[in-house]
Amino acid sequence: MSETDAPVTAAVLVIGDEILSGRTKDKNIGYIADYLTAMGIDLREVRIVPDEEDEIVAAVNALRARYTYLFTTGGIGPTHDDITADCVAKAFEVGISHDERAVAMLRTRYENPADLNEARLRMARIPHGADLIENPISKAPGFRIGNVHVMAGVPSIMQAMMDNIGPTLKGGRTMLSVSIDAQGTPEGAYASGLGAIQKAHPGVIIGSYPNFTGKTFNNQIVVRSRDEALLAAAKAAVEALIAELVAARPAPVP
Repeated sequence: MSETDAPVTAAVLVIGDEILSGRTKDKNIGYIADYLTAMGIDLREVRIVPDEEDEIVAAVNALRARYTYLFTTGGIGPTHDDITADCVAKAFEVGISHDERAVAMLRTRYENPADLNEARLRMARIPHGADLIENPISKAPGFRIGNVHVMAGVPSIMQAMMDNIGPTLKGGRTMLSVSIDAQGTPEGAYASGLGAIQKAHPGVIIGSYPNFTGKTFNNQIVVRSRDEALLAAAKAAVEALIAELVAARPAPVP
């Protein structure tokens, strides 16, 4: 993996009717987000689309043009509704056919030629000009074409594919993060002050995250930046704001 100071961005495209219907609960988005964050790559957008050609093609073209990388999950299996590879080929305006490299990979799993039937061979159909992403679990590969990485939807297989992709990616400077406890201060009390701090500290990202414990809110303020000095300055400002608000609270009635 190489590293750059320039922002490196990404999107995830989740493909599948089963996700939209709720039948399958997505377990890939969070994993990919964590993986990319650790590499200094900003995940900027996630979309979920049905198994419909026009929807997939439009999303692939929109997202690959907007971000450094696009990662797709789902729709590269052996059944009729696994159309991701065909849609990506259409988005790139290239042909698609059985790739001998992919067929060879599948043969290592299906040693009996009769087992490598027409349906399973669908998993060896790869857009022309694509590189393969190895799959050590079930052998059916994903692929990379341009800045688009096409992966399986099964979490264990997707994770193995990400491990193969990782060394090929260009990472950015890692985002630094600190959390500040609001010490029982409600968001409404510090919202305007926090907004002023954000405006006064460009180069940082400040967010407020309420956590309801059952009786009270225990809010956390998170400050993020790729610059350690900017992070420290904004953190000090937020801590001073919270300290001021805590000091101004009425004394508890004995």
